[in-house]
Amino acid sequence: MAQDLTVTGPVHWHYFGFCGDESKDFTLEIAIPIADIPQEYDGRFHFKRTEPFRCVATTHEGSWFEIPKTYGKLMEFITQQSLAPNAINRELYVNADFNDPEANVTEIQIGIS
Repeated sequence: MAQDLTVTGPVHWHYFGFCGDESKDFTLEIAIPIADIPQEYDGRFHFKRTEPFRCVATTHEGSWFEIPKTYGKLMEFITQQSLAPNAINRELYVNADFNDPEANVTEIQIGIS
């Protein structure tokens, strides 16, 4: 807000190197899409443009506790289609309702090679 940024979409969580095993290290980047990168900014947050992202995606509606089932369905589709996941996943939190988790809407994207 202090930078007067125009937010252009939902919060994204980008997982790099996550293959379904929570005990193994991976990188998580949390992103907020904005219209323009401020030229004079020199703070603790970083700005970058993301590259095009080839993926298989679906919308998960409801509690985040149920997200593993949706990931399972996506992985089943990827296997059936003989696609190769690339260990980069994204979750876009279209609607995050902490009072009514059943109202959550999350787009899940699994990167493919």
